[in-house]
Amino acid sequence: MHFALTEEQQMIVDTTRAFVEKELYPHEALVERTGHLPMELIREIQPKAIEAGLYAANMPEEVGGAGLDTLTWLLYEKELGRANYALHWTCVARPSNIMMAGTDEQKEKYLYPCIRGEKWDCLAMTEPGAGSDLRGMTASAKEDGGDYVLNGTKHFISHADIADFSIVFMATGEEDTPRGKKKLITAFFVDKNTPGFTVRDGYRNVSHRGYTNAVLEFDNCRIPKSAILGEVHKGFQVANDWLGATRLQVAATSLGRAERAFEHALEYSAERKQFGQQISKFQGVSFKLADMALEIKAANLLTYEAGWKFDQGSVTEADMSMAKLKATEVLAMVADEAIQIHGGMGLMDELPLERIWRDARVERIWEGTSEIQRHIISRDLLRPLGG
Repeated sequence: MHFALTEEQQMIVDTTRAFVEKELYPHEALVERTGHLPMELIREIQPKAIEAGLYAANMPEEVGGAGLDTLTWLLYEKELGRANYALHWTCVARPSNIMMAGTDEQKEKYLYPCIRGEKWDCLAMTEPGAGSDLRGMTASAKEDGGDYVLNGTKHFISHADIADFSIVFMATGEEDTPRGKKKLITAFFVDKNTPGFTVRDGYRNVSHRGYTNAVLEFDNCRIPKSAILGEVHKGFQVANDWLGATRLQVAATSLGRAERAFEHALEYSAERKQFGQQISKFQGVSFKLADMALEIKAANLLTYEAGWKFDQGSVTEADMSMAKLKATEVLAMVADEAIQIHGGMGLMDELPLERIWRDARVERIWEGTSEIQRHIISRDLLRPLGG
């Protein structure tokens, strides 16, 4: 095993960290206090990200991306994750890899403009009555002549308010299985101004201010068959082929914030004095620092191993679930302990800690709850034993 970063990986880490600190940190207070990321600010930062080679860096080289291997991509994501989520996700966009499953015509219309920073995409799966249980979705698409007609509602759809189009998953039929009927799912491209498609404001969120969610409504929304992404009834296959590493992305961005919170706690504990000495000399503080460092390292190793195995073709669902579960729970612990070390000042918005603490909460929910991750891990352990 070789644990050191290559020269290229270290350069990407250093470049991304420098960009985050210079171009994103200065705008965090504005976004946090207003809950809004102005489009003029996005357009100011976006070309700088493109010039730095950081924009759409998750995409393959042949379509204009950076062509990073999975481990290097996770190192890049971790550095971006240190900043306010709305800033790094929108101004340094990473278009959904699922568009790689599109036809040449679809790539010209949707993928390449996103890579060039001319358009934004959003992914719509979740429904009010179907969160982790995607087979329970009720939004449907029915064939009608040469078209499909979409009806239903999606919610919690990230940044759909600025997206030029949505990649929408709809039930298109059922099949019989030994466990009863199972929904067949198909993915579609739906342009924002399509008649019958409405994007409504979503919910006010305690986590990730400025990073919006929306409600998507489909009312006899008619789209052509050419809007199908992949094959009819093969939506889950498309998702599994192209969206597999999103849990690792959540793990990596969570670790970026955990390390930032830890750095604040470490520096403060070495400077702050109480009862005539640095507070880091008290076991109540020093043991917290030791536990934080230990847990961050463990989560990093799980995440990096899963990323490396992803490129080797040997990663398992359990590997990715372990990384996501560990990293998100470590972030919650580190954020909480960092505030505890700072005392009352930790809750003031002069520091990023209260934001990191708030933002940490959603990470254990989206891209599969912690309970879903534990289910995947335990299922993987028990399957060889017939459990």
